[in-house]
Amino acid sequence: MAKIQTNQENWKFVGGRLCLDFINTVGGRAGATVLRDKLVEYGNLLAWSRQAGIANPTESRNLARRAAAHRHEVEATLRRAVLLREALYRIFKAAAEGRRPRVADLDTLSQELRVARARERLTHTGGAFAWTWQDGETALDRILWPVSLSAAGLLTSGDLSRLRQCGGPECGWMFLDTSRNRSRHWCDMKDCGNRAKVSRFRQRHQQSHKRERSA
Repeated sequence: MAKIQTNQENWKFVGGRLCLDFINTVGGRAGATVLRDKLVEYGNLLAWSRQAGIANPTESRNLARRAAAHRHEVEATLRRAVLLREALYRIFKAAAEGRRPRVADLDTLSQELRVARARERLTHTGGAFAWTWQDGETALDRILWPVSLSAAGLLTSGDLSRLRQCGGPECGWMFLDTSRNRSRHWCDMKDCGNRAKVSRFRQRHQQSHKRERSA
Protein backbone atom coordinates (compact mmCIF):
# COMPACT_ATOMS: atom_id res chain seq x y z
CA MET A 1 0.00 0.00 0.00
CA ALA A 2 1.65 3.24 -1.18
CA LYS A 3 1.52 6.13 1.27
CA ILE A 4 -0.12 9.33 0.07
CA GLN A 5 2.29 12.23 0.42
CA THR A 6 0.99 15.74 1.02
CA ASN A 7 3.30 18.43 -0.27
CA GLN A 8 4.46 21.38 1.78
CA GLU A 9 3.74 24.02 -0.84
CA ASN A 10 2.76 27.38 0.57
CA TRP A 11 -0.68 27.71 -0.98
CA LYS A 12 -1.93 31.26 -1.35
CA PHE A 13 -5.53 32.23 -0.73
CA VAL A 14 -6.14 35.60 -2.34
CA GLY A 15 -9.32 34.91 -4.29
CA GLY A 16 -11.81 35.96 -1.65
CA ARG A 17 -13.95 32.86 -2.22
CA LEU A 18 -13.15 29.17 -1.89
CA CYS A 19 -14.01 28.46 -5.53
CA LEU A 20 -11.68 31.20 -6.78
CA ASP A 21 -8.83 29.93 -4.62
CA PHE A 22 -9.45 26.50 -6.11
CA ILE A 23 -9.17 27.99 -9.61
CA ASN A 24 -5.85 29.45 -8.52
CA THR A 25 -4.23 26.07 -7.82
CA VAL A 26 -1.92 26.70 -10.77
CA GLY A 27 1.47 28.34 -10.96
CA GLY A 28 0.14 30.66 -13.64
CA ARG A 29 -1.66 30.80 -16.95
CA ALA A 30 -0.75 32.02 -20.41
CA GLY A 31 -4.12 32.47 -22.04
CA ALA A 32 -5.88 29.12 -21.79
CA THR A 33 -2.65 27.24 -21.07
CA VAL A 34 -1.75 26.22 -17.52
CA LEU A 35 1.94 26.97 -17.02
CA ARG A 36 2.37 24.82 -13.91
CA ASP A 37 -0.31 22.59 -12.47
CA LYS A 38 -0.19 22.29 -8.69
CA LEU A 39 -2.73 19.44 -8.60
CA VAL A 40 -0.68 16.60 -10.03
CA GLU A 41 -1.26 14.16 -7.17
CA TYR A 42 -4.08 13.54 -4.72
CA GLY A 43 -1.70 14.58 -1.96
CA ASN A 44 -1.59 18.06 -3.53
CA LEU A 45 -5.37 18.27 -3.41
CA LEU A 46 -5.37 17.03 0.17
CA ALA A 47 -2.74 19.56 1.26
CA TRP A 48 -4.69 22.38 -0.36
CA SER A 49 -7.89 21.29 1.38
CA ARG A 50 -6.11 21.34 4.74
CA GLN A 51 -4.96 24.92 4.29
CA ALA A 52 -8.32 25.94 2.84
CA GLY A 53 -10.08 24.65 5.95
CA ILE A 54 -12.09 21.99 4.15
CA ALA A 55 -10.56 19.03 5.96
CA ASN A 56 -9.18 19.07 9.50
CA PRO A 57 -6.03 17.05 10.39
CA THR A 58 -8.02 13.96 11.44
CA GLU A 59 -10.16 14.00 8.30
CA SER A 60 -7.08 14.55 6.18
CA ARG A 61 -5.34 11.51 7.69
CA ASN A 62 -8.44 9.38 7.12
CA LEU A 63 -8.63 10.45 3.49
CA ALA A 64 -4.92 9.79 2.99
CA ARG A 65 -5.28 6.26 4.35
CA ARG A 66 -8.26 5.55 2.13
CA ALA A 67 -6.52 7.04 -0.88
CA ALA A 68 -3.52 4.77 -0.35
CA ALA A 69 -5.80 1.73 -0.62
CA HIS A 70 -7.93 2.93 -3.55
CA ARG A 71 -5.61 4.12 -6.28
CA HIS A 72 -8.16 3.93 -9.10
CA GLU A 73 -10.59 6.07 -7.12
CA VAL A 74 -7.77 8.51 -6.43
CA GLU A 75 -7.00 8.89 -10.12
CA ALA A 76 -10.66 9.43 -10.98
CA THR A 77 -11.07 12.04 -8.23
CA LEU A 78 -7.99 13.94 -9.36
CA ARG A 79 -9.25 13.99 -12.96
CA ARG A 80 -12.59 15.35 -11.75
CA ALA A 81 -10.83 17.99 -9.67
CA VAL A 82 -8.82 19.31 -12.61
CA LEU A 83 -11.83 19.13 -14.93
CA LEU A 84 -13.92 21.11 -12.43
CA ARG A 85 -11.16 23.66 -11.86
CA GLU A 86 -10.72 24.39 -15.55
CA ALA A 87 -14.48 24.57 -16.11
CA LEU A 88 -14.76 27.05 -13.25
CA TYR A 89 -11.91 29.10 -14.67
CA ARG A 90 -13.62 29.42 -18.03
CA ILE A 91 -17.00 30.15 -16.42
CA PHE A 92 -15.66 32.93 -14.19
CA LYS A 93 -13.43 34.35 -16.90
CA ALA A 94 -16.45 34.59 -19.18
CA ALA A 95 -18.43 36.23 -16.39
CA ALA A 96 -15.65 38.75 -15.74
CA GLU A 97 -15.59 39.64 -19.44
CA GLY A 98 -19.35 39.80 -19.80
CA ARG A 99 -19.52 36.76 -22.06
CA ARG A 100 -21.84 33.76 -22.02
CA PRO A 101 -20.07 30.69 -20.56
CA ARG A 102 -19.85 27.40 -22.41
CA VAL A 103 -22.75 25.02 -21.84
CA ALA A 104 -20.31 22.12 -21.37
CA ASP A 105 -18.59 23.97 -18.51
CA LEU A 106 -21.90 24.72 -16.80
CA ASP A 107 -22.82 21.06 -17.19
CA THR A 108 -19.56 20.05 -15.48
CA LEU A 109 -20.35 22.31 -12.52
CA SER A 110 -23.97 21.14 -12.40
CA GLN A 111 -22.85 17.52 -12.29
CA GLU A 112 -20.53 18.20 -9.37
CA LEU A 113 -23.28 20.17 -7.64
CA ARG A 114 -25.61 17.20 -7.84
CA VAL A 115 -22.98 15.03 -6.18
CA ALA A 116 -22.37 17.60 -3.44
CA ARG A 117 -26.01 18.27 -2.65
CA ALA A 118 -26.77 14.58 -2.47
CA ARG A 119 -24.23 14.37 0.38
CA GLU A 120 -25.58 17.28 2.42
CA ARG A 121 -27.34 16.42 5.65
CA LEU A 122 -29.04 18.76 8.12
CA THR A 123 -28.18 17.68 11.66
CA HIS A 124 -29.03 18.86 15.16
CA THR A 125 -26.24 18.70 17.69
CA GLY A 126 -25.68 20.59 20.91
CA GLY A 127 -28.93 22.47 20.56
CA ALA A 128 -28.10 23.86 17.12
CA PHE A 129 -28.75 22.92 13.52
CA ALA A 130 -25.86 22.53 11.09
CA TRP A 131 -25.09 21.21 7.63
CA THR A 132 -22.84 18.16 7.57
CA TRP A 133 -21.58 15.75 4.93
CA GLN A 134 -22.64 12.15 4.60
CA ASP A 135 -19.52 9.94 4.36
CA GLY A 136 -17.41 13.10 4.65
CA GLU A 137 -14.57 11.28 6.41
CA THR A 138 -14.12 8.58 3.77
CA ALA A 139 -15.27 9.99 0.41
CA LEU A 140 -12.18 11.02 -1.53
CA ASP A 141 -14.12 13.56 -3.57
CA ARG A 142 -15.44 15.38 -0.50
CA ILE A 143 -12.95 18.17 -1.18
CA LEU A 144 -14.88 19.05 -4.34
CA TRP A 145 -18.25 19.36 -2.60
CA PRO A 146 -17.77 22.73 -0.85
CA VAL A 147 -15.89 24.06 -3.88
CA SER A 148 -18.91 23.39 -6.11
CA LEU A 149 -21.31 24.95 -3.64
CA SER A 150 -19.06 27.99 -3.31
CA ALA A 151 -19.01 28.44 -7.09
CA ALA A 152 -22.79 28.14 -7.37
CA GLY A 153 -23.26 30.60 -4.52
CA LEU A 154 -21.00 33.20 -6.09
CA LEU A 155 -22.43 32.80 -9.58
CA THR A 156 -26.00 33.22 -8.34
CA SER A 157 -25.18 36.05 -5.92
CA GLY A 158 -26.46 38.59 -8.42
CA ASP A 159 -23.33 40.74 -8.36
CA LEU A 160 -20.14 39.70 -10.12
CA SER A 161 -18.99 43.27 -10.74
CA ARG A 162 -16.03 42.80 -8.38
CA LEU A 163 -14.76 39.70 -10.14
CA ARG A 164 -11.28 40.25 -11.55
CA GLN A 165 -8.43 38.40 -13.24
CA CYS A 166 -4.90 39.33 -12.27
CA GLY A 167 -3.19 41.50 -14.86
CA GLY A 168 0.23 40.05 -14.16
CA PRO A 169 1.98 38.40 -17.13
CA GLU A 170 1.62 34.61 -16.94
CA CYS A 171 -0.53 34.76 -13.80
CA GLY A 172 -4.25 34.75 -14.60
CA TRP A 173 -5.45 34.18 -11.03
CA MET A 174 -9.05 35.11 -10.26
CA PHE A 175 -10.14 37.21 -7.29
CA LEU A 176 -12.84 39.49 -5.92
CA ASP A 177 -11.84 43.13 -5.77
CA THR A 178 -13.01 44.26 -2.32
CA SER A 179 -11.09 47.53 -2.38
CA ARG A 180 -13.15 50.62 -1.67
CA ASN A 181 -12.62 52.20 -5.09
CA ARG A 182 -12.50 48.88 -6.96
CA SER A 183 -9.01 49.60 -8.25
CA ARG A 184 -7.25 46.32 -7.49
CA HIS A 185 -5.42 44.96 -10.54
CA TRP A 186 -3.20 42.26 -9.04
CA CYS A 187 -3.79 39.01 -7.19
CA ASP A 188 -1.13 40.12 -4.70
CA MET A 189 0.64 43.48 -4.66
CA LYS A 190 3.76 41.82 -3.21
CA ASP A 191 4.03 39.47 -6.19
CA CYS A 192 2.48 40.49 -9.49
CA GLY A 193 2.02 44.09 -8.40
CA ASN A 194 5.66 44.45 -7.43
CA ARG A 195 6.84 42.78 -10.64
CA ALA A 196 4.71 45.21 -12.64
CA LYS A 197 6.29 48.17 -10.82
CA VAL A 198 9.77 46.83 -11.53
CA SER A 199 8.86 46.29 -15.20
CA ARG A 200 7.55 49.84 -15.54
CA PHE A 201 10.70 51.20 -13.91
CA ARG A 202 12.91 49.28 -16.34
CA GLN A 203 10.87 50.47 -19.32
CA ARG A 204 11.16 54.11 -18.22
CA HIS A 205 14.90 53.66 -17.66
CA GLN A 206 15.37 52.12 -21.10
CA GLN A 207 13.33 54.87 -22.79
CA SER A 208 15.30 57.54 -20.95
CA HIS A 209 18.57 55.90 -21.98
CA LYS A 210 17.45 55.78 -25.62
CA ARG A 211 16.52 59.50 -25.58
CA GLU A 212 19.91 60.35 -24.11
CA ARG A 213 21.70 58.36 -26.82
CA SER A 214 19.68 59.96 -29.63
CA ALA A 215 20.15 63.48 -28.28
